[in-house]
Amino acid sequence: MKNTLLQNFNMIAKTQLGLEKVLADELLKLGAQDVNILNRAVSFVGDVGFMYKANLNLRTAIRILKPIYKFSARKDEDLYLEVKKIDWSKYISVDKTIAVNASVYSDFFNHSHYVALKVKDAIVDYFRDLTKGRRPNVNTKNPDIRINIHISNDKCTISLDSSGDSLHKRGYRHATNKAPISEVLASGLILLSDWDRQSDFLDPMCGSGTILIEAAMIACNIPPSVHRKNFCLMNLLDFYEDLWKKIKEVSLNKISNYKGRIIGCDRSFASIRKAQDNIKDAMLDNIIEIKRANFIKNPELMPNGGTILFNPPYGERLSTNIFELYTQIGDTFKKNYAGCCAWLITSDMEAVKNIHLRHTRKIKIFNGNLECRFLKYQMYAGSKKISKKKATG
Repeated sequence: MKNTLLQNFNMIAKTQLGLEKVLADELLKLGAQDVNILNRAVSFVGDVGFMYKANLNLRTAIRILKPIYKFSARKDEDLYLEVKKIDWSKYISVDKTIAVNASVYSDFFNHSHYVALKVKDAIVDYFRDLTKGRRPNVNTKNPDIRINIHISNDKCTISLDSSGDSLHKRGYRHATNKAPISEVLASGLILLSDWDRQSDFLDPMCGSGTILIEAAMIACNIPPSVHRKNFCLMNLLDFYEDLWKKIKEVSLNKISNYKGRIIGCDRSFASIRKAQDNIKDAMLDNIIEIKRANFIKNPELMPNGGTILFNPPYGERLSTNIFELYTQIGDTFKKNYAGCCAWLITSDMEAVKNIHLRHTRKIKIFNGNLECRFLKYQMYAGSKKISKKKATG
């Protein structure tokens, strides 16, 4: 068992488009080896313990895959036979439920759903032959084991999905608004920003509180998946429960104190109620301050300065005049938040011009399938020229 635990193997961490570099940095800080950035993914090397650590601690990963077999196939029958060759009894118990997910980019295979069915058939038939009729059942919604097949032209990779449900499902968010920002994207934005995790933090249009909760977890070094009860790795035959408990204990022991203020507000009473419920479920109500307030009309939300980071309405989420809203945001920045820096994500670069401030950074990012920009604004106390003159005087 000891040799098995110490043996390194290749893994793939999937993420959202635009967050690959952030995820790679997370993996390096966590201790991963041979980290390489891919499209919507990062490959790396580690042992079983690191796979457990990655599932618990990575903020911008969607799932952690463990490749177990690679082969070439150009026909349905070849695909079926190659998958059936795998000794599935090493990984899966016949009494567990399974689901197969397929990602297909190929001239030889046109339909990902059909590929998933062929892989499922091969696994089921393997067990039927091995056990004289017994087979794992299929459960597409909540399986014990998820298997992933990735096909690029004729190159096929079979992987075990150690995460199961997407890692953006942290386990704390039960109340949401329309089109909420995902936990993975919220964390990615915070990690992309230059917030020092010590000064105050404000989300002035907090919705159901996702950005606030992710900021608090980052500031306190709380593992993002600490509230999750289930990972598919727990249902694999080579799951080491004692090691899992030890790694979780070590991760929890690294939680630190945050001495600043994390503040959230929204003008919607319904949003504030949802945010309060989610913050309480995340057990962060002693860290996050939440209030019903209109950012545009309340100048005293963050009197000590700090970082503003938010996801203002845009596109289909907007119920007011977008140009007027962004003009008000710009006026509020200039009047009430001198000395602060602000970050916002938007898909509407025309509306952003109405802020009438020059952004100092612009990062291309995606919110789902919507191409956006993550913009930084630095509000100087007085004009920039005066600030420079004082600095050199």
